[in-house]
Amino acid sequence: METIIKMYVTLMPAIIAGVLNMIWCKLPILKFLNVPIDNKKKLKDGKRIFGDNKTWKGFIGYIILGCFASIIWGLVCDKCGLNGYNYYYEANSNTIWFNAVVGLLIGLFYALFELPNSFLKRRLDITPGKTIKGKKKILFIILDQADSVFGVCLVVAMFHPMSFIFYIQYVLLGALTHLVINILLYILRLRKNMF
Repeated sequence: METIIKMYVTLMPAIIAGVLNMIWCKLPILKFLNVPIDNKKKLKDGKRIFGDNKTWKGFIGYIILGCFASIIWGLVCDKCGLNGYNYYYEANSNTIWFNAVVGLLIGLFYALFELPNSFLKRRLDITPGKTIKGKKKILFIILDQADSVFGVCLVVAMFHPMSFIFYIQYVLLGALTHLVINILLYILRLRKNMF
């Protein structure tokens, strides 16, 4: 049980940044950033690279909000005595600068690790923001929840060495948490689709 608590305490900045980024992307500000990363370009197959849902506003939002969430969560951990439950602080001090670097990495890896999934979905003609129908639906629901978590858990592994098995367990916990949060965001109308 203590391991799961540590996993969640460590993942919390990524969870907070992910939720805040959903809200950030819906705000009617900085509209000039609300353009697709692929600039609507297509490959030789005639299909978009990533699609309309992967925008510079979202990409930059993850990085900025990752820094913000890590700094704030570091202060919460310090005030609430949670430093010992955070893998980042096992070999590093809980400082604003350290947390800013971790947050930048969390946001960058979160955003980057979503891109291959979007690339794959465009190749399979899956509408942006939707999932595939039929037998492969469950596979893509899992992939949609786990893609960014693979990146975030790599950031944790940079500061807290872990076995491959532990890394996969961490990804599975993060993906399940991502699924639950997406359902809640859908209920709160912050997400268009549940999956």
